[in-house]
Amino acid sequence: MKLLVVVDMQNDFIGGPLGTPEAASIVAKVRKKLTECRAAGYTVVFTRDTHTQDYLNTQEGRLLPVVHCVKGTPGWEITGALPVEDSLVLDKPAFGSIALAQYAASLPGLERILLVGLCTDICVISNAMILKAALPEVEIAVDAACCAGTTPESHQNALAAMKMCQIQVV
Repeated sequence: MKLLVVVDMQNDFIGGPLGTPEAASIVAKVRKKLTECRAAGYTVVFTRDTHTQDYLNTQEGRLLPVVHCVKGTPGWEITGALPVEDSLVLDKPAFGSIALAQYAASLPGLERILLVGLCTDICVISNAMILKAALPEVEIAVDAACCAGTTPESHQNALAAMKMCQIQVV
C-alpha cells in the first residue's frame, strides 16, 4: 500500500497572508501528482493547518504573528484547485501531526509515503520527520517539485535536511 500526503495546500498559504509566488506555482503540479497517485492506487490524505481566533495568544502566534488558517474561514480551506473527493482530511493545530502518523501506522502493508505541499521548511519537514520516526522501515519520500518553502533558500535547506534523515527527495 502507498500513501500520498498533501500537506496544507490551503488558500492562506497560496494567495493569502502567508502566500508566496512559489506556493502558487506548485498548485497545478500538486493537482497532476494527485491525479497520478490516485490512478496508481495510492490512498490520499490531506492535512489542514487549523487555528482558532486566539491564534496570536499561542506560542506559534507570538513567534509568527500573522493570523492564518483560522477554522471556518476561506483561508483555512484547501484550495478548490485540488479535488479532495472522499479523502481523509486531518486538521492539525501544529506544524506536525501525530494523528497523521497514527493514521499511517494503521494502514496494513504500508510500503511508501509520498509528501507534497506547503511549506517545505515548516509543515512538510515536520510531518516527514514524524512519519520517519513513527515508521522507520517505511519508505518516506518528498516530491521537491510539488513543494514550496517560505523562501526558495529555506525550501532547499529543508530538502537537504530531509535527505540527511534518509527521507528520499524525488
